Amino acid sequence: MTYIEYVDTGYTPSEEDLVVLFRVEPIKGMSFEEAVGRVASESSNGTWTEVTTMKEHIRKLSAKAYKLYSPWVEVAYPAELFEEGNMSQILSSIAGNIFGMKAIRKLRLEDVYWPKKIVESFPGPQYGLEGVRDIMKIYDRPILATVPKPKVGMYTSEFVEAASEIWRGGIDLVKDDENLTSQSFNKFGERARAMFRLRDKIERETGERKGYLINITAPYKEMLERARLVSDLGGEFVMIDILTTGWSALQSLREEFEDLKVAVHAHRAFHAAFTRDRKHGMSMKVVAEIARLLGVDHIHVGTVVGKLESPKIDVIPLIRICRDKVIRRNNYYRLLPKKWYGIKGIFPVSSGGIHPGLVPELIKMFGVDVMIQAGGGVLGHPGGPLKGAEAFREAIDASIHGESLEDRAAKNKALREALDYWGRRTPI
Repeated sequence: MTYIEYVDTGYTPSEEDLVVLFRVEPIKGMSFEEAVGRVASESSNGTWTEVTTMKEHIRKLSAKAYKLYSPWVEVAYPAELFEEGNMSQILSSIAGNIFGMKAIRKLRLEDVYWPKKIVESFPGPQYGLEGVRDIMKIYDRPILATVPKPKVGMYTSEFVEAASEIWRGGIDLVKDDENLTSQSFNKFGERARAMFRLRDKIERETGERKGYLINITAPYKEMLERARLVSDLGGEFVMIDILTTGWSALQSLREEFEDLKVAVHAHRAFHAAFTRDRKHGMSMKVVAEIARLLGVDHIHVGTVVGKLESPKIDVIPLIRICRDKVIRRNNYYRLLPKKWYGIKGIFPVSSGGIHPGLVPELIKMFGVDVMIQAGGGVLGHPGGPLKGAEAFREAIDASIHGESLEDRAAKNKALREALDYWGRRTPI
């Protein structure tokens, strides 16, 4: 088959097809149609020349670039091209060699329609949004998390001391940073044992459920050992840097976690290396969809108002991808339709440069089904982490009850000090 034979504008995809929305920029001198034909060919069963082994039954499995609206194209793939339950193989097809083709100057994998057979071949989250609420016994407000800062460098004793103030001040979850694992100054096992002893003590003191999102990121066997230790110590969550760790590791760990009874907090470190260029790479939408299919329970999606690059046009569809049962096609957000077929919804996590003055905007955008994670916005409070945590809880409570932060601050010193210090500014 020639490349152009992979373009069929008369084709109508079936519900069984996997459909990908690509943004394609050809090299100079090549037509858009020729370029998208190469994308469809190389990502399915074509190559650069005619081969004598091409048979009719193989030809039927060819991808079809069926909807062209430059620079966008929708490509339909017969589901038989993919091994069910094998995300690595699927991505090796739709996000593989095509990114290295000389004929393509820029290529962006924007979104995917996942057919029922493929969706049902993955486990989805063990707990999901509602299950996490059940763990924490929090049903009517956002769940709050804080990373002790500085993110790395603190001795275990210093980390635990900061966590004590964070929990006592009203934060629900203490979270490791993405690059804190088991360094010489803060060993994983020592930190885990100390933190879970402290958690139990704080729960008895406050009467509130507290959790620890401990980072198990490491080679696979070590991750599994760390997760087992967390489970043995009574932990309900583990955190994984899912992109630097890899999809296969995540998928295999999810199977093990069925017995360990731990939920997965997914950090997206590394994503901007391939999601930030809007003309090349893969969108965060696809990352979030895969993560939900493979079974994470919460995933970072950005803030719009924080320090990291995360505009509203990116964050709104991510919220839907995390929480909705059905998603309709939306051309503005470049969203293909989706049905999750019973796969549980998950918590979107808003993090990166958040302080109490930004809480009303976050609640307006996310509603209450969000996990808000603040590090500097708690540890940077002039009164220390305990007052920083208190200010955050007050800001949350005021926002969900329709009270202005200024009115609440008139009754709460910790919130007033936070607003005096940070105001409503967005960090850069």
